[in-house]
Amino acid sequence: MSGRLEVLAPDGVGEVTEGTDLAALLVDALAASPHGALRDGDVVLVTSKVVSKAEGRSRRGDRDTSLAEELAAPGARVVARRGPTTIARTRHGLTMAAAGIDASNVERGTVLLLPLDPDASARALRRRLHELTGARVGVVVTDTAGRAWREGQTDIAIGAAGLLVAEDFAGRVDGHGNELAVTAPAVADELAGAAELAQGKLGGRPFAVVRGRADLVLPLDEDGPGARALVRPEGGDLFGYGAREAVVRALTGQPADRAPFGAPAATAEVRAAVETVTGLACGEEDGWLVVPGVPGAPDAPVDVRLLEVLAYAHGWLVEPALPTDVGVGARLRPLTP
Repeated sequence: MSGRLEVLAPDGVGEVTEGTDLAALLVDALAASPHGALRDGDVVLVTSKVVSKAEGRSRRGDRDTSLAEELAAPGARVVARRGPTTIARTRHGLTMAAAGIDASNVERGTVLLLPLDPDASARALRRRLHELTGARVGVVVTDTAGRAWREGQTDIAIGAAGLLVAEDFAGRVDGHGNELAVTAPAVADELAGAAELAQGKLGGRPFAVVRGRADLVLPLDEDGPGARALVRPEGGDLFGYGAREAVVRALTGQPADRAPFGAPAATAEVRAAVETVTGLACGEEDGWLVVPGVPGAPDAPVDVRLLEVLAYAHGWLVEPALPTDVGVGARLRPLTP
């Protein structure tokens, strides 16, 4: 690293339509600018909007109709809804408003879907840029996304090629001798945010070139893990559903909805949840969590339905007590060992 970062966003990029050679468009724009040609170690960033246009991902119709079609794709689902806003997890694993469907800067009555495979789009653009310029560059496909807990939006990487998308500082020692435990800057996202500052939302500059992080650019024969590596797997996110949706999903308890709740919780966590909600002190027996009957009312069964909701949300199952189980209201066990 040089300690200096330069972001270039050339003007003069024309309208992109299906079949447009994006690499040639960028090379021509750079040639007509004071920035000069691409260099080894440059990182090229391009908005997903123009990638989608070039790949024929525009559709006639409105956003709601296209969203319904996108949600039918394998792996896609609604995360949360608030009024007219739908937050959805896309087939790519991205969590975005309206599944990333864009209705801005396109002809009225037209929407743009995300590229089918943004990492593949980045790989193709990287190869084409090398053909035209001979330069070894990294490529990032960017899109705009909101963030939990924060107002406003920023650009993130949804596709990448020839680039280290995240750095790993775990195990390194800082200047005070403290060992870093979980420190992994998502540098592809940081580059996307820097590029957007130079591009501007209304500037007509879909490309940006970042100089100063050649250390992140991989050899020509290495595409790298792609931006997909930055996407948490289903169930790996602590916020798989919105707050309201999580309650509804747990109450309905559909088997297909288990994945977003993650792997089965530890026994101590489940026990604490059950005891907090029911007020009953639980025991453990042969890997099972044992919930007693209601104190002072031996004939009153424990609320098994309430336990089922708690168990479902924690990746556990409930087995009602047997008639021979004296003082036992129900037993709980992990869904998987």
